Amino acid sequence: MATVERLSQRATASGSQPIGPLMHLALSRPELISLAAGFVDQASLPTELARKAIEAVLADPRHGQAALQYGSTPGFLPLRELVREQLFKADGAAMAGKHISVEQVFVTAGSNELLHLLVDTLCNKDDIVLCAEPAYFVFLGILRSVGVRAVGVATDAHGLIPEALEEELTQLEAAGELERVKALYLGTYFDNPSTVSLAEDRRGAVVEMIKRWSKKSTIRILEDAAYRELRYAGNDLPSLRSYDEEGDTVILTETFSKSFSPGLRVGWGFLPRDLVGPVADQKGNIDFGAPNFAQHVMASVLEQGLWRPHVERLRDHYRQKKDAMVAACDQYLGGIPGVKYPRPNGGMYVWLQLPEGVASGPGGKLFDYAVEEGMLYVPGEYFYSGGREAQRTDQIRLSYGFQSIERIERGIAMLAKALRRVLG
Repeated sequence: MATVERLSQRATASGSQPIGPLMHLALSRPELISLAAGFVDQASLPTELARKAIEAVLADPRHGQAALQYGSTPGFLPLRELVREQLFKADGAAMAGKHISVEQVFVTAGSNELLHLLVDTLCNKDDIVLCAEPAYFVFLGILRSVGVRAVGVATDAHGLIPEALEEELTQLEAAGELERVKALYLGTYFDNPSTVSLAEDRRGAVVEMIKRWSKKSTIRILEDAAYRELRYAGNDLPSLRSYDEEGDTVILTETFSKSFSPGLRVGWGFLPRDLVGPVADQKGNIDFGAPNFAQHVMASVLEQGLWRPHVERLRDHYRQKKDAMVAACDQYLGGIPGVKYPRPNGGMYVWLQLPEGVASGPGGKLFDYAVEEGMLYVPGEYFYSGGREAQRTDQIRLSYGFQSIERIERGIAMLAKALRRVLG
């Protein structure tokens, strides 16, 4: 008699993530032009810069041995000092007079690990995290896996709508659930998937509102700034963290995955003082610290001044690919009534609105026809929590990160052909 494997609720919830079948389809059908995965361009990966950084790390045997040894749970101290300096330079005058100690800088294996640690540290089962929707589907998956309820908050072309946030908090208080609200999550720069950056005149208002609603316990803001460096037009904006005068509300998370190398898996965050110990305790139970050698390599990259010029080259590279995707959308999709897509100023995506009544999910005509034509996308419904904010089924996310310009153009032409088939 066969035994039945009894998995934990978290394992079962994690196994139901919708992106799994998409990844399987892309791997099993390599001929498909995948505009789905948010991978970086292979040609953009800085092998020569990495070689220089690694050689510098290993040039001194004692330094090399230290890099190859276990590191500390919070991370390699010189790297933490360097990313702290980087934040103050990026935010400029907005950070004037504010203080972040190096003890508050925490390095993880990519920013996703830090987001998971924060949810695990802050939340119990059935707690609530507010999410500006559409929201990064991996983060929504993290919430589901630990039994936390995601509650969507409406956005527009300028990001999270403060009035919608106020209304949601008011409703939760009326329902007796305000104390369950542990955090607000939002991408503040070229959000994945919407490509929108939170408008400058809303940033301070959002921080002030969350502080005002932290009536019995602190509601945190999880600021995901993974795409801050991939800016192709306009001026940089100060982080939400720069609006947090006391430093007890905003947790800023960033990563080198998009701006240097995802293979190194180096992310970091700026924690409120009271969370440093609890997050370190959680991480100590997992890995005793992010990969130490990778942290030494990234510190070497920054110390040698290799990172910033590389970011400038990346911006030029991805700007061309973004322009190519938008031009292809104009050419092949622009004449179809009801199709809309904002022109992104940064990031790696185009967020496409389909004609009314056209569903984008698996098993639907558009998804099946697109695969038949030879391309793959991410259905927009994966980016919604299914809460009070309507779960849209008529949107799709397209990535220009991984594919060549020629394949981007072919993929959009295939998508347009599939859409026209649906519309008859």
